[in-house]
Amino acid sequence: MKEIRKVRLFVNHNIRSREVERQTREALLNREFEITEEEYFDLGIAIGGDGSFLRMVNDSHFKQDAFYVGINAGTLGFAQDISVEEIEEFVDHLKRNEYYYEEIGVQDVEVESKEGITHFQCLNEIVIRDNELNTTHLDTYIDNVLLENFVGDGLLIATSFGSTAYNLSYGGGIVYNEFDTLQITPIAPMSNKTYRSLTNSLIIPSNKTITIVPEERSGDILIMTDGRNSYYTDVKRIETKIENHIHLIRRRDYNYIRKINDKFIK
Repeated sequence: MKEIRKVRLFVNHNIRSREVERQTREALLNREFEITEEEYFDLGIAIGGDGSFLRMVNDSHFKQDAFYVGINAGTLGFAQDISVEEIEEFVDHLKRNEYYYEEIGVQDVEVESKEGITHFQCLNEIVIRDNELNTTHLDTYIDNVLLENFVGDGLLIATSFGSTAYNLSYGGGIVYNEFDTLQITPIAPMSNKTYRSLTNSLIIPSNKTITIVPEERSGDILIMTDGRNSYYTDVKRIETKIENHIHLIRRRDYNYIRKINDKFIK
């Protein structure tokens, strides 16, 4: 295992998260870790809710040569694997290099529009909708083979990690992280005599490329990326695929099924 020495903290701006930050900082310094604000770090720790974890990986540009973990100082905390009560034990394990990690797929997205070609990455999902939230017409291709001429409110494309986020709210499936997939979930699809759209999610392996081509009447597009909105004019093409991965540290007793039960059922 790689030895972790330099740690950067990404903290929500609320009282609870600041209290947890002080506790975490003390535990790290007592075990001779270096806490840094520099761009280079061995481990990034998000303190807050799930939103803080997304901001951490986005703000640090999805570093592939570092590890990430979250401490839950929020509410649901599905992405945050460490509870406040486990901080001391977790840091002890780090000190002894007793940890394991999962590789989490990251979407690499390219948008061709009137503004030019835009590239970005996302961890959870992208949502593609009409700029004014009207019905949108989206020709959808998998590896350049036509899947459907979608008509409805929009499409959501989620990673395996993001399957339990916005995707779940639209009836998408829950996918184990290690399956490394992309999932296309329709948002209010039309399926009638005039239009035929898939009404269920489609899960594809990560070596496939999804291309979305808006019809001319649906050229002005809103793309939501991990909760951040961007508007594009005269969109010609949206392409997304899994190209990179981040490394997410897990607790030694981490169990995905137990977490689903704890966060969504119990």
